[in-house]
Amino acid sequence: MQINFGQRLRAGWRQNWPHYLTEAAGAALFLIVASLTTIVVKHPASPLHAWVGDSPYLGRTIVGLVIGVLIVLMVYSPWGRRSGAHFNPAVTLAFWQLGKVHRIDAVWYVLFQLLGAVTGAQLVKLLLGTWYAHPQVNYVVTKPGEDGLLVALGAEFVISLVLMLVLLLTLHSKPLHNKAGWLLGTLLAVYIIFEEPYSGMSTNPARSLASAVAAGHYASLWLYLVAPVLGMWLATLMFKLLYHGQKLPLAILAGSDATTGTTEQQPPQYPDPDAADN
Repeated sequence: MQINFGQRLRAGWRQNWPHYLTEAAGAALFLIVASLTTIVVKHPASPLHAWVGDSPYLGRTIVGLVIGVLIVLMVYSPWGRRSGAHFNPAVTLAFWQLGKVHRIDAVWYVLFQLLGAVTGAQLVKLLLGTWYAHPQVNYVVTKPGEDGLLVALGAEFVISLVLMLVLLLTLHSKPLHNKAGWLLGTLLAVYIIFEEPYSGMSTNPARSLASAVAAGHYASLWLYLVAPVLGMWLATLMFKLLYHGQKLPLAILAGSDATTGTTEQQPPQYPDPDAADN
């Protein structure tokens, strides 16, 4: 008997819902920490803002370091090791393109990443509405810099491409595959410090959607939904060309660590990791 797509989705949920909820929780936590850090650094009433003063570089450095450390902790946490710690629809879709995530899991991953991020931003808005809405914070909305839309589009595309390519090359390397999470955290910190003035630094459609919904501002949202996905998609094509069809060993950003016993298997691939129907 042929199983329709809806039945597959329901079966995937019954089997793998803890992984999907982990992705939602990770996306929510990312938005909450990013929002709170930005408030503490940029809001004029914050004691830290008085110390940072008018130095945007120092402010971005603080935010970048906090986000970088957060990402490393999330990737190597027990929960991150189980789901793969994608927390980003563009990352999940890139792994799907490489056949490392089944399409059923990809649908649920992306849905819950979006829901988790939006929920995280709404929670901050509920608890710290006036602080979150302050023009210096502006719901941490990602928007093009002074150089304009085309520069922002190109910058988002390039940083997403580089980010995913670094992850893929690292995960494919036996000596380095356990370091992908560290490189991800480092790259995001560097991007926030140096690239943010050009595009607002997203690389994550869920992160940008969450801020846009909280602010009710959607003018440039399309850029942050399209550029990261296209950039990471191109990274998968480049990876395939570089390795001539070799398969990526795994789609877990923590790498494979036999001492933990938690990363020896792939993230859920409904219902069979070797199924031809991806």
